[in-house]
Amino acid sequence: MKKNLIIASVVIFALVVGAILVRKLDGSKEKIDSHVIEVGFLPVTCHLTCPVTDFATQTSKKYHFASKRFTDFPTVAESFKTGKLKATFFVAPLAMKLVEQGVPAKIVYLGHRDGSTVMVRKDDKAQSLKDLQGRRFAIPSRYSNQHLVIRKLMKDQNIPAESMEFVEMAPPDMPGALASKAIDAYFVGEPHAARAETNGTGRVLYHAKDIWPKFISCVLVVSQKLIDEQPEVVADLVRGIAESGEWAEVNRDKAAKLVAPYFKQDEKLIDYVLHQPPDRVSYKGLAPTNEEMENIHAMAIEVGILTKPMKVEDYLDRQFLPKELLPNENLEKL
Repeated sequence: MKKNLIIASVVIFALVVGAILVRKLDGSKEKIDSHVIEVGFLPVTCHLTCPVTDFATQTSKKYHFASKRFTDFPTVAESFKTGKLKATFFVAPLAMKLVEQGVPAKIVYLGHRDGSTVMVRKDDKAQSLKDLQGRRFAIPSRYSNQHLVIRKLMKDQNIPAESMEFVEMAPPDMPGALASKAIDAYFVGEPHAARAETNGTGRVLYHAKDIWPKFISCVLVVSQKLIDEQPEVVADLVRGIAESGEWAEVNRDKAAKLVAPYFKQDEKLIDYVLHQPPDRVSYKGLAPTNEEMENIHAMAIEVGILTKPMKVEDYLDRQFLPKELLPNENLEKL
């Protein structure tokens, strides 16, 4: 009996020690993993700076901003709301909508300028948006800036709201839907417009830059918790995105080659977007102004995406905007 008690005591002691060791090991792993910050992105050129930053920080001794690929914004939004993602790219109106719904987050930077295109079938005779009245027009989401810009263009061309049939559709599905005549036109971030253009089924009706100069679609959003608890991480992420944009702007061939595996798309297609024409999408001047954000907010109110006015400081945090670009050895090695 005494012998059994001794054996049981030894076993219990071993289990306790083992649990302590496991906890220490787990804590060590958690400490290492805390230096890896996942950043959500979709495989569109609006988010190109995210994979570039991922690549550039893989050898960093401080932080690694690991890009996490998604295929649609609703899934990204859910991951962000539940706290699985602390930073991500969103279409601007969706970011504002989340804040309106009480999600603690802030826009801290832009992902790009321009980089979206209105496509029609190659044999379509439409010359303006007016020619598409009564036809099926695909947009990525009612929360997208593409939706807002088209509504603005409708207003400019005196097109009644009820005369357009908007269809929400996943961007990768749009080129095929256009070719099969399931839709008559679409407005989307690249390269999903260029895909129809290069395969001969679609043609450009408008580039975003022709409708809204310095068009903004996607913004970099971070959780308020990350801002409050690790502001240095947010500052480093914004710096990395800014430098990635500056690098991509003047290294377009290399940028296409670098992001193709991240996007799981043809390098030639991405290269086409970055060069045809060269100002189809831009990655410089990505600090948003209050006026730009307020214009997007006002348009979102007008079309019913947002239901109440917000101050710009409710959804935009300007403290991390880089005052100057610092040299980055990792980017110089690309």
